[in-house]
Order: sequence, then structure tokens, then C-alpha cells
Amino acid sequence: MDFFIDILSKLKGDYIDVFFEEKITNQLQMEENKVQKCSSVFDKGLGVRVIKDEKTFYAYTNDLTKKGIEELISSLKNMKSKNIINLKKINPSINFPIKTNPNELAISEKINFLKRANDVSWKESPNIKQVKVLYGDSFQKIIIANSEGALTEEERIHTLFLIHVVAYENGIIQTGYEVIGGLKGVEIFEEISPEELSLKATKRALMMLKARRIKGGRMPVVISSEAGGTMIHEAVGHGLEADLVQEGLSVYSDKLGKRFASEFITVIDDPTLPNMRGSYVFDDEGTPSQRTVLVEKGVLVNYLYDKYTAMKEGKSSTGNGRRQSYEHYPIPRMSNTYIAPGNHSPEDIIRSVEKGLFVKKMGGGQVNTVTGEFVFEVQEGYIIEKGAIGEPVRGALLIGTGQEILKNIDMVGNDLGFSIGTCGKNSQGVPVTDGMPTLRIPEIVVGGEVE
Repeated sequence: MDFFIDILSKLKGDYIDVFFEEKITNQLQMEENKVQKCSSVFDKGLGVRVIKDEKTFYAYTNDLTKKGIEELISSLKNMKSKNIINLKKINPSINFPIKTNPNELAISEKINFLKRANDVSWKESPNIKQVKVLYGDSFQKIIIANSEGALTEEERIHTLFLIHVVAYENGIIQTGYEVIGGLKGVEIFEEISPEELSLKATKRALMMLKARRIKGGRMPVVISSEAGGTMIHEAVGHGLEADLVQEGLSVYSDKLGKRFASEFITVIDDPTLPNMRGSYVFDDEGTPSQRTVLVEKGVLVNYLYDKYTAMKEGKSSTGNGRRQSYEHYPIPRMSNTYIAPGNHSPEDIIRSVEKGLFVKKMGGGQVNTVTGEFVFEVQEGYIIEKGAIGEPVRGALLIGTGQEILKNIDMVGNDLGFSIGTCGKNSQGVPVTDGMPTLRIPEIVVGGEVE
């Protein structure tokens, strides 16, 4: 504790924090039926931030000797103040238990996960041409102290497993991708085994080889809860992060208190959800995690704040100050972001569509946060005919704007599905989870073949 007090007392500003991190990252990758990568990386360092007159000054180092710390403090200037800091440890109000710590497993056991997934995929069809399987786990210890007198400590264990399959036939290439993980240990395989995950990705790639290309145009679209919340994350979530809002880089700037979505839409960001990939006890500024309602029945009621953006508006942080590592200063980021379930059954939503597109799995996408315009790839889609799911189609793109989609959604399912990922922003990546119930969009542009 004296270590942190010493740093804080030598700096001057409206707000100061010290972020200490110790992290071990393990990764194994199998490709071409061989383990191509086996790495274990240890890193430890310190980042210090000073906020003064609405400007941020940040310095970091992995040299934790007395000389290294003194050089870091010197780089931040303003060393003449004699602030009296009395740090008080904040105890967590929640915790996320880990059932099976990855550190307790031998490397051979982790390699076995890769082999099990890899072998299933290759055996499924001669049309499988490439299989990549990745296993990763990390242990992160964080201590944060600030000039407000708060001290927090947290340990985070993340585990990740993904498979990417490429299928080829008659000049057509299709891919299948599946991933599981979270703020969890190896118990992720209690939810779905490596074999089941591999088979899911493999069968999707093979099925899409046989699928016909979709005819483009405007049509009703039903997005399954299985598709995950990629669209809500990209098309809506980023625009609700306070830094983009304050810089005028969000279509949702100056929209607080206004209705911009259907009454069926409530959007929530919640890092307190048990063991999700985007969960944490404290954010990377030491603010306790909390559930934040962003959109309530179509009305924008809040943005996602870190301490800096909150200070600019005289507000409190929502606990969304996140950073990739000690080498990065925190910025407002999503955690576990989702649309709340509604009252319609998924079956009724599908039955309500005479002819349209059913999206079972989303792919990648791009979004312009200033205009809200987006383009998303559909990895697995089917034609809906007379209220029933029909044949699979490939090559579909969803094209529109976030605000258009949110206004037009007129049926929201009583289910809820999640997808995981690593969200990139300002050259930083942080783990996130995105969720969505089954939704009906009465009309949206679907890109495909021109008739």
C-alpha cells in the first residue's frame, strides 16, 4: 500500500490513478494436424494516469525498480504537490467462482482438447480443406489505487476455445466458426465438448457449400437469438460510449431522454452477469461493476461512462472504464451488452413472416458510429416461406442503420442468446459478450444476387 501512496503523493492533478497488472497468457494452436503454436507469456507493469484541466496524461513501465518508478513519475511532471493519501480497500460486492483452474491442467491435457476438435472436423468430409483450433487461457491480477483514496484488487481467469473450418467444392469456399469462453476455467467444456463445437462449425461450412445464393432486396428478416448480439454491439453499443458521444462521433449524441427505438427495445450493459466473458468485479479504474440500462422501452436513458468522461459532465462513472493492459489508459467500453427479452415466442415470430430471411448465425460487420450505417455478413441463413424455415442460402448481407433497425423492430422474443468476442477500439482489445433475443425486422435491405 505504501508503494501506491508514494506514487500518488508525488503527483498533482484533478484525479490520479495507479494501475498495477500481472498477467500470464497461455495459447495453443493446431493447424494442418500439428500443434503450430505453444506459448506462455508473462508480463508485469504499472500505468499511471493524471487528469488535469480535462486533459489526460499517461505513462507506463515494466521496470518496477525504484529508478524505473522515479523515471515514470518524472515523465508526468508536476511532482511538487504534497497530497495526503489515505488508501482504503474496497471489498467486492460480487465474485465469480472458477470451478477448474486452467493452471491445474498439464499442457498435454490442453493439447488433447485441440486434437479432439481437430479430428472430428477432418473425419466429417473430404471437402474440409483447412481446420484451425485455438485454446487460450489467462490469469490477470490487478491492483488499482487512486487519489480519491480507493484501493481495489481483483483476479481474473479467462478461458477461450475456438475452431475455424474451411470447406471447398466446385470452386465454392465456405467457412464455419464457433467459439466458447468466458470469465471461467476449463468448465467451459461442460457446456459443450470440443467435439460438439467442432461438428457444429464443420456442418455449417459443408451445408453452406450446397446453399444457393440469396436474391437481394428489401424483405422481412428474423434474427435468431442463436445469432448472438454482434449487431447490437456494433450498430448500437459503440455509439452509446460516452467518449464518442462527447466528441460528436456518435449518431446518438444529444439524444438523451429522446425516443429513437421501438417501445419493445430495452438495451442493457451488465458486467455483473455471472462468469460472462465481459464480466468483472471492478472496472479497470477500480469502480465497482454495475448494471446500466442504456435504452428503456425505446428511450435513450444513459451512456457508458468511465471516470474521465463522467468528470466532464459532472456525473458518476457507470463502471465501464476498461483497458487492454497497463500499457493503455482506460476508455469507455461495453462489457456484456444485450437487448432484453420480450414477450413473443420465437416460433410465433417465424410464423408471422410470409416470405423473408431467417438469420441463425451472424458473421463479421462494419459500422460507422457517426451515421449509424452498417453492413453485416450472415454466416448461416435460411429462407422463410409461409411462416416456416426453408432452404439454406448464402451470400446474404444485412444493410441499414442502427437507428432504423431499432425503430422498426416490432417483435421481440422471450429467449436470449449470447455470443463472445474481443472488441477493438483505439488500438485496444477487451473481452466482451453480446446478447439478443429472437427479433423480427419487418423490412431491411438484404444484399445478395441482383435479379
